[in-house]
Amino acid sequence: MTHALRASLLACAATLLPIAALAQPTPPAREITIRMEERQFRPAGIELAAPEPENGQAEIILPAQVVVPPQQLRVVAAPANGLIEALLVSPDERVREGQPIARLRSPELVEAQRLFLQAVTADALAAESLRRDETLFRERVIAERRLLVTRAEAAGAAAALEERGQALALLGMSQGDIEQLRRTRRISPALAISAPMSGVVLNRAATAGERVAASAAMLTIADLSPLWVNIQVPIARANAIMPRARVLLPSQGAEGFILLVGRSADSATQSVTAVAEVHQGVEQLRPGQALSAIVQLVGGTGGQWRVPAGAVVRHRERSWVFVRNGVGFHARPVTVLNETAQATSIRAEFQNGERIVVRGVLSLLSELSEADEG
Repeated sequence: MTHALRASLLACAATLLPIAALAQPTPPAREITIRMEERQFRPAGIELAAPEPENGQAEIILPAQVVVPPQQLRVVAAPANGLIEALLVSPDERVREGQPIARLRSPELVEAQRLFLQAVTADALAAESLRRDETLFRERVIAERRLLVTRAEAAGAAAALEERGQALALLGMSQGDIEQLRRTRRISPALAISAPMSGVVLNRAATAGERVAASAAMLTIADLSPLWVNIQVPIARANAIMPRARVLLPSQGAEGFILLVGRSADSATQSVTAVAEVHQGVEQLRPGQALSAIVQLVGGTGGQWRVPAGAVVRHRERSWVFVRNGVGFHARPVTVLNETAQATSIRAEFQNGERIVVRGVLSLLSELSEADEG
């Protein structure tokens, strides 16, 4: 191998090494040793204390907002272009499925009814022609070919009638109204729009006397039991919240459980959304209401401990405490469960007699960064 070729291969390897390093998965958090002699403790302001064990289940208070589950919302839209004659319900009014909630006057509805009645007439004529030709064929008066043509025409007329009936149904006419139109042959210029579900009218997007286009929203109806509560969880706490965790809304006397914890973070607030479903006390909640939610945090590996608020630091998107050992300190990763101005609840593994740094942690944070990079 020539010297030039060897140099070229080494240059390529040097270029590929950073790429290969980036491709490696992020290693799990590990304890990092920071060497420090005891005589350096006082100048650095370092004080030690033993973490206090905590009993019971940790809780965290987080901001939240009440929302309606998407599967319990129905937007009532105008089925055709027309004029809203009347809106028969008001916001916050309870409605039942099938109840008339609006009346719409529409030329499209008139045209659809005319075409339906035309299809009814054509279907009746085709059926009568088929009966006549079947009789004539049995008496050997007409050829079979003519009977086949008549049958095809009758099938086409029946299909056209079915199509026109479906068009009326899509415009919001009930099956009973369609049958009445077939019997009476009386065309109505207005359509009664019915509630698609039982619930509460959340808002009205249109007013009586307004002209609307097809598919324009008029009303929103929601089933308000159960309700969802969207809880904003800081990323640092997200790992401590799991599905089925209990959620309390003490000011409203309501209770529920976590359905899911979001996987994407809000770039502005650096929080994720945990969705809780509330069944108990749901009548005290209002969609859009802002409130505080108490979430019970799940346990993990290790016990639950209480340490002074300043004993926990953040490094590389994780929380750490500094544990005293024979040569200095171990930087040990922990899970933060709850924080107040005075104390922090954490989940971690501690041996009997172990002490952690409760003051002077900032002097060790720079040592942790250097040791971690090394």
